[in-house]
Amino acid sequence: MIGETGGEAVGGTRPVVAAPSEAALEKIRAMLARVPAFEGTRFEDVEIEPFNSFTNLSYKLTAHGDAYVLRVAGKGTSSYIDRGAEEHNARIATRAGLNAEVFYFDVESGTMLSKFIEGRHLDGLEFHRDPTAVSRAALALRRLHGIDRPFRSRFGAFSPIDYYLGLLRGLRAPLPEAHDGVRREAERIRRVLKEAPVTVVPCHNDTCPENFVQVDSRVYLIDWEYSGMNDPTWDLADLSVEAGFDQEQDRAMMQAYCGGALPAGLYDRVVLQKAMSDFFWGLWSVVQHVNGNPAVDFWPYATYRFERCMALIGGAGFGAHLDAVRAGSTPGY
Repeated sequence: MIGETGGEAVGGTRPVVAAPSEAALEKIRAMLARVPAFEGTRFEDVEIEPFNSFTNLSYKLTAHGDAYVLRVAGKGTSSYIDRGAEEHNARIATRAGLNAEVFYFDVESGTMLSKFIEGRHLDGLEFHRDPTAVSRAALALRRLHGIDRPFRSRFGAFSPIDYYLGLLRGLRAPLPEAHDGVRREAERIRRVLKEAPVTVVPCHNDTCPENFVQVDSRVYLIDWEYSGMNDPTWDLADLSVEAGFDQEQDRAMMQAYCGGALPAGLYDRVVLQKAMSDFFWGLWSVVQHVNGNPAVDFWPYATYRFERCMALIGGAGFGAHLDAVRAGSTPGY
């Protein structure tokens, strides 16, 4: 999704912004008083650096020789993020070696304290500079999808899409013109995917490049707000869309993920999910606009996502991908 970086959730190297206000410092002080890891620590001895984030407030905290990230949930996020499920899933991902250690999580407020990961984000440029980065990210997703403990929530793009649309209708909020045509086509994709279901697995569901952090030879996945049980092709498709992969990179991603030859129907399903990724994040952007998120101008960004979705759906060959998923047997990944 738009410029969201994983450092917001747990850490990683990234630029910082202006120092927090006195009011923000008071809130941080009150929160740290409830965090066991900071028991006995003088607030004056804590170094605080704010991160540039889009939906939450995040700070790197350095104290007693250790570095942490404090995430304060953004305004309005509790209306569409299940914080209890996020904590459950993030802790499972930590035990699987995919996420940073979580020291504190307040389900009611969404406040989270995690270990700071000193590494580099696999941003879009990294994937284009280093072809092996595509394989490393794909293998991290393969590890995630192989976790044998279920996540608490169920994602599936259509459920939050329906929720977002209901939320926007309740607020009588307008939608970009480009939305209407895309929504009709999205319903057609919904029917096809429903007719050819796959086994759901633990998924991240927000696989933008910046949520992959490379530390030596190890890749972490961070920011588990949207995690849940889902079709694994969503994670592959979302990464492809957010990183701007071409067909060659898509193939490299899927081959690394599968360990060789691609199962019949895999790429067809990924293409359908790529369209749904743009539609989903387009609606998400409208919600940010309605919530008054000042990070960027979300209205034109939503229009851009809807128009890109429509371009893919209206492009040559998309109908063949729909037909292949509709006609094919349920693939195993």
